[in-house]
Order: sequence, then structure tokens, then C-alpha cells
Amino acid sequence: MQLNKYTVMVADDERNVRVLLKEILEDDGYEVIVAEDGEKAVNTVSKYNIDCALLDVRMPVLDGLEAFLKIKEISPDLPVIFLTAYGSSDLAIKAMKKGAYDYLTKPFDVEELKIKVKKAIDLRKITLSIKNKKRTFDYTEDEIIGDSLAMQEVYKEVGRVTGSDATVLLRGESGTGKELFAKAIYLHSNRKDKPFIIVNCAAIPESLLESELFGHE
Repeated sequence: MQLNKYTVMVADDERNVRVLLKEILEDDGYEVIVAEDGEKAVNTVSKYNIDCALLDVRMPVLDGLEAFLKIKEISPDLPVIFLTAYGSSDLAIKAMKKGAYDYLTKPFDVEELKIKVKKAIDLRKITLSIKNKKRTFDYTEDEIIGDSLAMQEVYKEVGRVTGSDATVLLRGESGTGKELFAKAIYLHSNRKDKPFIIVNCAAIPESLLESELFGHE
């Protein structure tokens, strides 16, 4: 299989798990780097350009949660999927609260693993593209910023709707960045080669708004 350009890190203290995940992901076209404990996982992220990390919760030297916090300092946008045998435990809940992208419960389903890795990498691509700000629009003044958990959730929502043909309604107070995210959705949609038109509805009389937007007979 032809390799794609994305790199996944697998960090787990069980050798058989590392080997299995490496084989599965390499068969799917990813480059895979493995680490046997939390400290090595942190070092790997600091040395290589990782696009997605699979991180076991229970590991020696640094456990998964400790390693995760250090990893987020190095690469705030890196999506991390936790591997845990304690799917309904406090560990999985803590991981998600601290900003993990998702988690998988051992023994995991191979197809579910592949789907979550692909979606995580898609999210990273969109997040980085939004931050690069250099495609169609000039973001020198109106740039999207933020790496908080709340902003990560917003980036996820952008990623979810860009592949859809559904009408999207963005709601928020004035100055919260609705237009910026409308542009971001447009830039990553299947219609990005079509016109992007901004209409100031407040400047159009109510009696003319419908015909202005939808035409008239």
C-alpha cells in the first residue's frame, strides 16, 4: 500500500499491543512510531512531527495522563486518543476533561480504531489550516486564535460540517467570530471554488431582504 504523509505515534507498555497497532496502522498507509512508556512518548512528540497519538493510560515512568499534559505543552493541536482497559472509569473521564480527542477501550475494534484515527487527523489538518490563515482570505487582522478545550470543540464542529451539504447556522453575540468560522467552513467545503458572499442583513430593509436573498417573481 502506498504510504500517506501522516505519522501516528503509538505509546503502550505492552509490546504485543504496540506491534499489533503498528501493523494495523501501517497497513492503512500511516507511518508509525512506537514508544514503550510515557517519557519516551513525550520525547517522540518533541522530536518528530506527529499527526495523531495513541496513548495508553497505564504506563511506567510517566502514566498516560501525565505524559498527555506534557505533550499538549509541546504540541497543543495534536489529537490524542487514549487506550484504556478502564473505559467507564475515572481515568477515561479525566482524559476527556483534560482535552483528549477520544478514547478506545481494550480490546478495541479495528474498524473503530481506523475511523477514530482518520477523524483525528482530519481535525488536525483543519485546525492547522485555519491557523495558517493564508489561503483565500486575508486574516492579518481577523484571525482565529485559541488552543483551549472550548476552542478545540469548535474546531471539531467545523471539521464535522465541512463535508456536509447541509445549511449551517452560526449563532453568537457580536464580535465572537461567526464570520471567521463561516469563512473557515467555506474554505474546507466542497464549494470552496464557488463565490463566498457576505451580506450585511442589518443594512437591508426588512421589506427588501427576502427578494435580495432569494429573488422575486
